Amino acid sequence: MATGQAKRSAIITGFRGSLGRSVAQAFLEAGYQVAGIARPAPSSNPKPAGLLELSADLLDLASIGRSVDTILDRFSKIDVLAHLVGGFEGGKYIVDTDEAALDRMLDLNLRTAFNIFRIVVPHMRSRRHGRIIAVGSRTAVDAQALTGVYGASKAALVSLVLTLARENIDQGITANVVLPSTIDTPANRAAMPQADPSKWVRPEHVASLILWLASEGASQTTGAAIPIYGAES
Repeated sequence: MATGQAKRSAIITGFRGSLGRSVAQAFLEAGYQVAGIARPAPSSNPKPAGLLELSADLLDLASIGRSVDTILDRFSKIDVLAHLVGGFEGGKYIVDTDEAALDRMLDLNLRTAFNIFRIVVPHMRSRRHGRIIAVGSRTAVDAQALTGVYGASKAALVSLVLTLARENIDQGITANVVLPSTIDTPANRAAMPQADPSKWVRPEHVASLILWLASEGASQTTGAAIPIYGAES
C-alpha cells in the first residue's frame, strides 16, 4: 500500500463464528481496517486483534444504520462488505416443515442480506467503488433432501446477490456469492460425528477466496456464484 494512502476498510457480518473469525483475520492480516457486526451474544472465541466489534440486529434497518454510521465515523468509507450471517435448519421433508421454519431461514439467510445491502450499497454508489461478497451454500444450486427451506433461502440469496451485481455493474461495485459445501467447524463436527471432516472445506480457504474477491485483481469478476466444495462428492 502506498505511503499516505488510506487503508481499505471492510465490514464482516457474522464475525463471531468460526468462518467469521477466519475471514476477519484474513482481512486484518491483509492490512484492512475491519469492523465486525453481529447480534449481541456471549462468545468464548477470542476477538481478532484490531477488529472494531459492533452489535446490531440485521433484521432491523435502524440498528444496522447506527452500526454503519459508527463505521463511517471511524473509517470514513466502506470498501468491502463480506456478509456471512446465516443459519441452517433441516432434517424434515418439505411436507412436514412448518411455516415458522421457512420464516426463520428467510430471516437469517435472505432478509439479513437484503437489509444490510440497502444500507451499505448507497454509500458504495456515492463513491463508485465497492466489493460485496456473500456466503451462500452448495445446497442453493445442488438440492438435497431434507433441506428444503434452507436450500430455498440460500437460492434466494444467490438470486439477490446476482441481481445486485447487474444493478451496479456501471457503478464500480462488484457483487459475488461463494457456495461452500460443509465447512469444517466445531459445530459441524459435533452435529455430524460420523462424517469425515477431511473432505470438508476449511474456513481459511473460504476466507482466502473472499479476500481475493475483495481485491482489485477481482475487479472484473461480478455476478458470479463460485463453488468451493472441498473433497465432497
